Amino acid sequence: MAKRSNRFRSRKRDLVKITIEGMSHEGRGIAHVNGKVAFVEGALPGEIVIASYQTNRSQFAELKAIEVIKPSPERVEPPCTYAAICGGCSLQHLNNESQLLFKESVLLEQLEHVAGLQAEKFTLLPKLQAKVLGYRRKARLAARSVVKKGGVLVGFREKNSGFIMDMESCKVLDDGVSCLINPLRQMLTSLDASSGIPQIEVAVGDPDSETSEYKNIALVFRHLHGLSDKDMRLMMDFGITNGVQIYLQPGGVDSVSKIFPTGEKSRLHYSLSDYSLTIGFHPMDFTQVNREMNIMIVDRVIQMLDLKKSDSVLDLFCGLGNFTLPIAKKAKSVIGVEASQEMIGRAKENAINNNLSNVKFYVEDLYKTSISNQWMIPHFTKIMLDPPRTGASEIMSSISKLKPEKIVYVSCNPATLARDAKILGANGYKLKSAGVMDMFPHTSHIESVAEFSPE
Repeated sequence: MAKRSNRFRSRKRDLVKITIEGMSHEGRGIAHVNGKVAFVEGALPGEIVIASYQTNRSQFAELKAIEVIKPSPERVEPPCTYAAICGGCSLQHLNNESQLLFKESVLLEQLEHVAGLQAEKFTLLPKLQAKVLGYRRKARLAARSVVKKGGVLVGFREKNSGFIMDMESCKVLDDGVSCLINPLRQMLTSLDASSGIPQIEVAVGDPDSETSEYKNIALVFRHLHGLSDKDMRLMMDFGITNGVQIYLQPGGVDSVSKIFPTGEKSRLHYSLSDYSLTIGFHPMDFTQVNREMNIMIVDRVIQMLDLKKSDSVLDLFCGLGNFTLPIAKKAKSVIGVEASQEMIGRAKENAINNNLSNVKFYVEDLYKTSISNQWMIPHFTKIMLDPPRTGASEIMSSISKLKPEKIVYVSCNPATLARDAKILGANGYKLKSAGVMDMFPHTSHIESVAEFSPE
């Protein structure tokens, strides 16, 4: 295992030898110690490990594996030297195929336990996986001045800790961002305001061209105090030297402004080349972190919708139009609905830039309203939705009342997907197929998709 931080070195009396019986939904090993359930970080089912206590509560204990006596055949050496300590990943010690099987098992367990849907009752879709390293194009990096470490640290936080990792690179970040960690540390350390920059938002788009001098990487620096002329100059020099865009955020999201390069619109972009689409986004917008996986998910959703030129489609929680615009290429018409005025503005902009006239967008908080006459007038033959982790239970009944021929649900939380599937089942819709898609390799995050049709 990777070298451990001093904070995780345990006294001998705190150590216990245990056999791992299973795996929790968070990717921790499950065991029993003195009749109590124990969750063991860094351990896999079937392993015998030496573990140290992190917390010991009345109902359960939390431990950390510090030595593996009998390893699982599914265990691998983590590709990142920081894996045992860094909170950015939790499953690098498990091989890629087993990570997918684990995520699929969690999805199936939730569907059966919450919604009573056994796997033999629906089609289990093939698991999707794309890049497993260098895939992460969106991230929030923490920053903190630590005198004992020689300056500012930049990176993810340590597991179960507020401390920032002393790291020089990251295996899951886009390569163009990973190589900036050391230069960022040096630049931030040299600032007058080095102690007042707590985080850096990172966003990566597709390059404008092979010869572009900019990497299409945007860095948004949150700063708690005003910046001196020297600091501004150093930040812009960093942008010039490394070919990245520089933004400042003195307050809330509305305060974000671009300082380098000047005279250009604050947009990155990514392409869905199979649909001849280019989608622009602001660095603070929500976009999928894994570009290659997003392309595969869009393809899967389009295939599952089985679109025809006569179809009228409703896309709920549409965001920038990631699914809305590809649907517009295949269907008669599509309406996208999203709560954020800014995101809808960007979606409309993307529709215009891609010469799409059969798509309309509306702003509406889908958690606080019933069916709106404004955008529910058309008859929708098919509906798709991609809600946040909280799911969409508030609108499941309303969706079923529209009686679409098909509902495709993209989920980032199998627990809320299962809950919402149960509601759809009670309203006459049957789960036809479901499967997992590895948006966040080496983590316990589970992305999935499900298809429903009338009973």
